[in-house]
Amino acid sequence: MGVGEKFEQLVNILKKLRSEEGCPWDREQTEETIINYFLEEVFETIDAVLQGNIEGVKEELGDVLMEVVFLAQIYSEKNKFNILDSLSSIVDKMIRRHPHVFGSEDIKTSQEVVKNWEKIKKEEKKNKDFNKLSISPALFQAYQIGQRASLHGFDWKRAKEAIEKVKEEIKELERGIENKNKKEIEEEIGDLFFSLVNVSRLLGINPEFALRKTNKKFIKRFKYIEEKLKKEGKEFSDVDLDYLDKIWEEAKKK
Repeated sequence: MGVGEKFEQLVNILKKLRSEEGCPWDREQTEETIINYFLEEVFETIDAVLQGNIEGVKEELGDVLMEVVFLAQIYSEKNKFNILDSLSSIVDKMIRRHPHVFGSEDIKTSQEVVKNWEKIKKEEKKNKDFNKLSISPALFQAYQIGQRASLHGFDWKRAKEAIEKVKEEIKELERGIENKNKKEIEEEIGDLFFSLVNVSRLLGINPEFALRKTNKKFIKRFKYIEEKLKKEGKEFSDVDLDYLDKIWEEAKKK
């Protein structure tokens, strides 16, 4: 069986699992729930690569591919796009970003390739600087660590208990700031983040998604401030923080 036939078989398996004759668990999944597993499989693949585990890489790449097809199937059911559209998109992008291979541009060195790649990306994504921001995998890693510790019974019973730990870490951070000890401050900030992730996990909220939504919210409101000042012919340096807070509150209401 060729690659195309095997891939089509996987697509059909996911269609079957999501159908009325399929699996109840698979039918219940949404794009957001699948992202949890998607991220987990990606990080497990990274671990296998770093460990030099060839069999592990082979298996995990299959798992990642399955999650990709699963996610595309969900959007296909909503008539948004299908996996073929995703394949077409990446094929077009790879051809477009390699004009020295599929076109007539003369590029010899890898340094020139990287420079030209970034140039093409910039042209494709004009005015999307904020969208380049991403969350460190450490946030999701902390989520996974908490999950795995919980399987061994090393966990709080309720989120309220975890919140008490957050309060404790805040006090320790304040002490570190008072001591002006940078190493202590860094450690306590890490502990605080880890504690917040556990609160999020116990409440059934993926901290990765929560922070991403907050980032988007902040960007949207900050852009509102930028546009407001531009309409008024002002720069940030022309106004004080009270005025910026006032516009921020306007953005929140909108």
